[in-house]
Amino acid sequence: MATLKDVETKIKAVKKTKQITKAMNMVAASRLRGAQATMEAFRPYAGKFAEVLGSLADKAGEEANPLLVPRDEIKKINILLCTSDRGLCGGFNTNLITKAQSLMKDKSGQDVEFSFTNFGKKGRDWCRNNKMTIAGEHLGIVGGNFGFHVAASAGRQLVGDFLAGVYDEVQIVYAEFLSMAKQVPVIKQLLPIPPIEAAIEEVDENAPYQAEHLCEPTADELLGDMLPRNIYVQIYSALLETSTSEHAARMMAMDNATSACNDMIENLTLAYNKARQAAITAELMDIVGGAEALKG
Repeated sequence: MATLKDVETKIKAVKKTKQITKAMNMVAASRLRGAQATMEAFRPYAGKFAEVLGSLADKAGEEANPLLVPRDEIKKINILLCTSDRGLCGGFNTNLITKAQSLMKDKSGQDVEFSFTNFGKKGRDWCRNNKMTIAGEHLGIVGGNFGFHVAASAGRQLVGDFLAGVYDEVQIVYAEFLSMAKQVPVIKQLLPIPPIEAAIEEVDENAPYQAEHLCEPTADELLGDMLPRNIYVQIYSALLETSTSEHAARMMAMDNATSACNDMIENLTLAYNKARQAAITAELMDIVGGAEALKG
């Protein structure tokens, strides 16, 4: 049976742990608000960009740009894996890595080679431990403050490698933020760019007038400039989603850890009281036994 000193030491240690987890929960909640505001502000831009691009692609044709044309054989696949740099966020990184493994399983075939472009230390470390080919790594970005130039730099490299024949296909794995309690790992094909369909809606007499996009210069020339930008926009959007999801996952994990600390403190306090009561009872029995012995 644990002594009073041992139980008291455990209670103090759990209380200190509770202070840490509660502070981390508050920090994650504060960072989440900023990341979520940035993500929600960027979503309308990404949606309108895709709408304009769909209109241009419809005018120019499917084979107007090499970024739209799929390769005859897929032999080299690059996976852009977005994870966090730090842990203590539950199964967030594990779910993303599992999604990347499922993608590799689905795409695996004869002579198919996989390489990884990593955003985040957790994904980079997993690639190293499993002897995966790392084409590039970007650390200290997800979960912090970053600008569009980060996605543009990575996207420029991927587009150049794709056009040069280094990769036949580029996929991205990231976490989509749905709510505070739900972040879903998502796989999206970046290159070649999947068929872009212009938004077609049923005719509604009461709907506002939808302006037609006039192209100056031609749709082909505009498409050649906007398709690479579409890659940058998708990468930036994925990084914003992953960053917001990381903060939400960490906030929930630290909240659960704080609740677990409260349960442990309650159980240890009960054990401490029982041990203290047992010690007092033993001392009383010794006193009574000694008094009876003196009487005898």
